[in-house]
Amino acid sequence: MPAAPEPKVLAAFEAAKGFMPTDEGLALYAAAVTAGRLRLPLLEVGTYCGRSTVLLADAARRAGVTALTVDHHRGSEEQQPGWEYHDPETVDPEIGLMDTLPTFRRTLHRAGLEEHVVALVGRSPQIAALWNTPLGLVFVDGGHTDEHAGADYDGWAPHLAEGGLLVIHDVFPDPVDEFTGQAPYRVYLRALESGAFTEESAAGSLRVLRRTEAGTRTRR
Repeated sequence: MPAAPEPKVLAAFEAAKGFMPTDEGLALYAAAVTAGRLRLPLLEVGTYCGRSTVLLADAARRAGVTALTVDHHRGSEEQQPGWEYHDPETVDPEIGLMDTLPTFRRTLHRAGLEEHVVALVGRSPQIAALWNTPLGLVFVDGGHTDEHAGADYDGWAPHLAEGGLLVIHDVFPDPVDEFTGQAPYRVYLRALESGAFTEESAAGSLRVLRRTEAGTRTRR
């Protein structure tokens, strides 16, 4: 039976701002617990307000490792003013730009999981270019354009250890979802076509892939 968070952790996840459905959150948590057995950090790209970070942080706590979360906290494309997923409460009134970092910190504090998370504030490709530590899990949930989703995959997937898990969110094969899920879907296909990953499971728009021994190349 897949690992499940305690009720208080699940409640913190569900109370946090964000868009991940509970069934996908439970699948992410199970993957993070599995990946935690490698005793390596668990990393997500796309923090937003910390909804999924709560689950990764608790899985990291269970494994005795650290959860890392990468975001510039200015919001992705679909979260800007005038778009469907924009939340005016995330706008800094002083500068008129989104700033989800304060909300994220409150989310972790309320969940009691601050000490299990390191927040990396900046652009994903810039941070990935400086990174040299093996990872047990990479959760790609950042920007939804080919440029951003592809850069997240190119930057972070090579750091996955053998047996590590690549988790991709918002994988929508239907072309009608071009803006919200086609770029993650194309990343998912790239990962499978690279020969470096095999699919482990799927839940809603969440895909879990395992880095295989034979797969040594993730770039194309």
